[in-house]
Amino acid sequence: MVKLREISIAFQTDKTPAQYIALAQLVNQYAFDAVTVYCDAPFQPSYGPLLLMAPHLTQARLGPAAVSPSRIHPLDIAAESALLAQLAQGGVYIGIARGAWLAEHGIPELTPPLQAIREAIEVVQYMLSGQSGGYQGQIYQIADHVIAPYPLPAQKIPLLIGTWGQKLCALAGELADEVKVGGSANPTLVPIIQQYIAVGEQKAGRHRRSVGVVMGAVTVVDDDRELARYAARRSVALYLRVVALLDPTMNIEPELIERLRHHANRQEYDDAARLISDDVLDRFAFSGNATDLIEQAEKLFEAGAHRIEFGTPHGLTKPEVGIRILGEKVIPALNPAPNA
Repeated sequence: MVKLREISIAFQTDKTPAQYIALAQLVNQYAFDAVTVYCDAPFQPSYGPLLLMAPHLTQARLGPAAVSPSRIHPLDIAAESALLAQLAQGGVYIGIARGAWLAEHGIPELTPPLQAIREAIEVVQYMLSGQSGGYQGQIYQIADHVIAPYPLPAQKIPLLIGTWGQKLCALAGELADEVKVGGSANPTLVPIIQQYIAVGEQKAGRHRRSVGVVMGAVTVVDDDRELARYAARRSVALYLRVVALLDPTMNIEPELIERLRHHANRQEYDDAARLISDDVLDRFAFSGNATDLIEQAEKLFEAGAHRIEFGTPHGLTKPEVGIRILGEKVIPALNPAPNA
């Protein structure tokens, strides 16, 4: 069974080396359970930023959420993860997903996608276990003599699958330790994702709820809650047109989606933000002051989420402001110290 009530923080990979180091040093002052970086095209791939941050994180585990095998070959995912494991003092994890907007960036998606994810996981595990004898899959083939030529991690690295989908959740139920639903803060979605996962858990003979559910989304927190919520509306407008269609609990009118798409494509973010109601905002972002985020997080934990991930941009203009509020006000309220 996974630990309950974990809290993590996630960063977009658009920073300088000095910024990654400074953010890691700041995050390390607080009781975050994990630190995540994204792997979205055309941003920097995950492992460079993770390697920069790792020496400065003494407690939190860290990893990418999530890498698409269409973008990074599983041989490289395994090798980079093994290197990261040598630096990470709090442990690592591997996040794998189909990937979004691949075609827009000229990246062909491996097909069939479900088989590609399954085989990518198997190849990563083959390499990190130090096996030999080769691998013969529908998509990936590795010769008999191929074996990891680098130091291997002492322990098995936990696996996260990023998805909203029923079939990929079921695959996670067979093979993964966590499922991350990226772009959602909706508590009514959690039990549905757990039902999807349970299909795979049963198939693999695993206990129900063996696989934890991670809910992560845009986060803007500030003492001025109205400014924070408006900033979150602007951020959510960029991806709501995609994720709103993935949430089976939502019934958003197609006209609204089309209007959001129109404004976002024209970079009319203020116009798009005005279209997002309070209810919709709360289902797709963490926003407001510390009290607002605590209330949102409690609802997700009560619904069955085991980890909540507060994503970029964190603060109104500087991430540091948001990180300090998360570390000093939100985390202590959600996970008070034993003797507090």
